[in-house]
Amino acid sequence: MSVTETLAPWIGADRALSVLDDALAGSRADHLDVFLASRSGHHTRFAIDRIHQPQTIIEVQAMVRAVVGTGAARVAVSDLRQLPRAVARATEIARSRDGLIGSPSPPAPSPGLELPTGLELWSESTVAWDEDARSRQAVELMAAAHAAGGDVNGNLIAAVTELAVANSAGVRSHAAATEAGFALTLRCGPLSSYLGDLSRHADRLDVGERAAAALEQIVEAGDPVPLPDGTTDVVFGGLATGELIGFIPSFGFTAPAVLAGVSPVLTTPGAKLVAPAVTVADDALAGVGLPFPFDLEGTPKQRVELIAAGRVGGAISDLATAAATGGRSTGHAHIAREMSPEPEAANLVMAAGTESEEELIAGVERGVYVQRLWYNRLVDARTGTVLGTTRDACFLIEDGRLTTPLRGGRFTESVIGALRRTDGIGRRQVSQPVMNVWNGCATAPAIRVRGFRFGARPQEEVPGT
Repeated sequence: MSVTETLAPWIGADRALSVLDDALAGSRADHLDVFLASRSGHHTRFAIDRIHQPQTIIEVQAMVRAVVGTGAARVAVSDLRQLPRAVARATEIARSRDGLIGSPSPPAPSPGLELPTGLELWSESTVAWDEDARSRQAVELMAAAHAAGGDVNGNLIAAVTELAVANSAGVRSHAAATEAGFALTLRCGPLSSYLGDLSRHADRLDVGERAAAALEQIVEAGDPVPLPDGTTDVVFGGLATGELIGFIPSFGFTAPAVLAGVSPVLTTPGAKLVAPAVTVADDALAGVGLPFPFDLEGTPKQRVELIAAGRVGGAISDLATAAATGGRSTGHAHIAREMSPEPEAANLVMAAGTESEEELIAGVERGVYVQRLWYNRLVDARTGTVLGTTRDACFLIEDGRLTTPLRGGRFTESVIGALRRTDGIGRRQVSQPVMNVWNGCATAPAIRVRGFRFGARPQEEVPGT
């Protein structure tokens, strides 16, 4: 849906809570949970020399979970006018399941739990980054790329994310948050460079400055050569690091993995896992990424360190799996398209270090710089092994500086092993969206890894060995 740009909650607190109250009042279920989620995103898309697709996109979803006896069912709709019908249908299905053998429905969160305070959810700088401001930014970016002999295409985004949750146990919460972001692909001759970032605050993105630095990196850099197979030192840019840490929850740092007995949180609690400088948390309280105070079940979010100063930390949970985290949900309930409900890390953050990216590169005599990774897939959760390819600005490092550009190359490596061999962490964190996770974001700095293998699959490496 395209409409005139207005940076404001699409539903609004009063309307959202009124709609939820009406749904609860009309329910004949023993228990009812309802959430309304919306995102109004204002996009300024551009390419080479023109803005070609200014657009506002509105996304709305309502989800109902009804419980009747031992039966439970969920129904989702994208039209708030259909919510009463969704409540009736979910109740009907739940009633038909009453008495069937199966898992008990998750308990309701307790009303009155304190929501996190001090979160910077709303930014006037993002409100001010309106259609005119973004258009001017796009024109400046295209002019700068043209002057350097290249071109740029991308998308500048200002958005508002909104969530309202209520249930028949008395939970009733609403919050709205701004979001600013960009994605740029710069090209010069045979080379490309990709930039992206997200924040609640548009004035923290530094789009023009970062685009100029990326463009300078690829101007007259020459033709790329193949990335040689083998083990080498690597500096990963923040986007590449973010791709790697995005897999960490899948290595057993979730309550379902604890309940299944395959989580290091259960089997090796507190054990040394990676380099001591590495801390990775799902942190709704962070000043980076896309923090939000509660989850889709209305549970206040907690900071959960999955890896704490290099050691095995905790696990994220929702109401259904809270027993694995001491009987209390950590506020990580999530429902994605075509997936069963399960806890998800929604604001994954790797702690920053003290070095600039240039200083990380200067610490490598001979190695490879990787801007970002592409088509990454989990191979083995036990060893933390992932396969993927490099993409965009990838360079040989010689004597502490970038030299020859490299073509994309394949890797199959243990993320845990790479983080164990990390000996430098950048101070600037970069955020990127996580697909199929509501309000999902992964934030990470650049890192320097000793001995990362490209090419054929390496020898299996087991965490803790």
